[in-house]
Amino acid sequence: MTEWVDPGLWGVYPGFFDVAGVWHEASGEAVRAVLEKMGATGGGPPAPLAVTVRTDHPLPSLGPGIVILEDGTEIPAPAGLPGGLASGYHSFVSDDGDVTPLVVSPGRAPCPSDHEWGFSVQLYASRSKRSWGIGDLGDLERIGRWAGGLGAGFTMVNPLHAPCPGAHVEPSPYYPGSRCFKNPLYIDVDALAVQDTTAAVVSGVAEEARGFNSTRLIDHSRVWHAKSAALEAIFAAAGSFDSDRQLQDYIDAQGEGLAVYATFCALVESYGSDWRRWPAHLRDSAVAADLCAGGPADFLRRVRYHSWLQYLLDVQLGGASAALGVVSDLAVGVDPNGADAWMYRGCFAEGTRVGAPPDEFNTLGQDWGLAPFDPWRLRSNGYLPWIRALRATFRHAKGIRVDHVMGLWRLYWIPEGHGAAEGVYVRYPHDDLLNILTLEAERAGALVVGEDLGTVEEGVREELSARQVLSYRLWWFEDAPSATWPEMAMGAVTTHDLPTVAGVYNGSDLQAQRSIGARPNEESSAHLAAKVRAVTGGGATGTGDSGGGGDGGAAEAVSAVYRDLGRSPCRLLTVTLDDVAVVEERPNMPGTTREQWPNWSLALPMPLEDLEDSPMAADIASSVSRK
Repeated sequence: MTEWVDPGLWGVYPGFFDVAGVWHEASGEAVRAVLEKMGATGGGPPAPLAVTVRTDHPLPSLGPGIVILEDGTEIPAPAGLPGGLASGYHSFVSDDGDVTPLVVSPGRAPCPSDHEWGFSVQLYASRSKRSWGIGDLGDLERIGRWAGGLGAGFTMVNPLHAPCPGAHVEPSPYYPGSRCFKNPLYIDVDALAVQDTTAAVVSGVAEEARGFNSTRLIDHSRVWHAKSAALEAIFAAAGSFDSDRQLQDYIDAQGEGLAVYATFCALVESYGSDWRRWPAHLRDSAVAADLCAGGPADFLRRVRYHSWLQYLLDVQLGGASAALGVVSDLAVGVDPNGADAWMYRGCFAEGTRVGAPPDEFNTLGQDWGLAPFDPWRLRSNGYLPWIRALRATFRHAKGIRVDHVMGLWRLYWIPEGHGAAEGVYVRYPHDDLLNILTLEAERAGALVVGEDLGTVEEGVREELSARQVLSYRLWWFEDAPSATWPEMAMGAVTTHDLPTVAGVYNGSDLQAQRSIGARPNEESSAHLAAKVRAVTGGGATGTGDSGGGGDGGAAEAVSAVYRDLGRSPCRLLTVTLDDVAVVEERPNMPGTTREQWPNWSLALPMPLEDLEDSPMAADIASSVSRK
């Protein structure tokens, strides 16, 4: 960068205030690196492609012209945009012939009309006796029927996004290869029709895979090796399902997005998992898709196979949602080596990673390794990958939880060659992103929860509330009595990144952190232990230096904590399935490697059949049901 560039013009912050209100100055070197990755110039960011407006706000003046609605209806606009436009993706054509995409949003998401509760489920961990080593969409349907019988109104599930394809499967659901498609690992193979010619093969694979249930440690790659062997056999025996009308209808409805994604999966099989090492002409997704549309028959069969996998996931997720409404999770970013980064390459800031600055729970900061959208390239491309990610997450969903919703305002970028503590905050066009979010929510008839934990800018929670995006309140973090929490929120005890009730009660979570050298925040851990003691009448030390009363005591602590949560007026309450099973280990230990902790790979200690019969579930259900 030879010319001087104003960082503020490009939304690059000079520093930030932490949760304690202390200002941290960004390094000049990191700021320059981020501007370089943006391709920043003194002229400022590129102009937006689309205009986003709200039906309940004053409309901008675009001059005389016509509005062409999504259905093709033309509305004269001699004095600019007319009032009363229906929400949707329209176009404005000026009298000079210039065409501007026009996004008209309701501005607010649908709001839950009643108080409801639901189980919060890590699906991979929630196995039944018939599971193939990992929880699947058949298990999610089972959980929905069980939870509905207990009076639940929904099931909240971890992100179901697709990982990068290949033999090695990334365990973390928050490190997806694509947010626009689903993870084939969650296919319930037992639910598929199997021809006589493949029955023996599938039966043999099923027997082997069910043997994986004998250990709590889930090997995602080994499970996928077994499932894909069965799926490949079923697909081959059916002659690629060439005459399957429902499959073809799904493929046609999904259009270009699915075609390009399935092409990516097939290319990985031929050229390897790192698309940045492919032949130069294949690194451009548009060129690759055109070339592959008329490719060899064997290659096109592989494209159809990967399309078929997505069709199966769509059908089975629809079945699970019919049993009980599902609240799906939207991860904050994607794997830079994955399909989304390839398909929408021009919209990502290559050479940077998303993370979080140091805070009281992670004193070294966090590097999540995710590729962030470049806000200005995203805007100049009409927000297409954002729209598609939302649409995919809302599909078959009663609602969605937006992970790290503050990322719609700003994200913490870590440039290559810098540590997690040396990142820079970058601003995003949050008004546009929220308008699209609420428009897609309206179309899906689905609620939205914003995970607003951690360092939150002033005004963010107020804006989310005005848009009817529910806040996210944790029992661990809230010092105010649960009865005083806000109504427009989802209340929970913990998350996948935080300790379980039993882990705090027995002190085992703190002890585990010490044993793996994770540098725990001793003061915060003591505070959590004190909260549990306050509702259980004492007994547990929470220090990891001695037991807290054994399993029976931990179960009583879980019941007491959820009785307290049940006093909350929050519209939605979630019950972590790990707490129902009185699990001590948390699903993920931030800042650790898999050699230190089995992140995203630890199954519940009992199958769903046993969990359904446990008195704990009924006890907690009665505590959190407010009807």
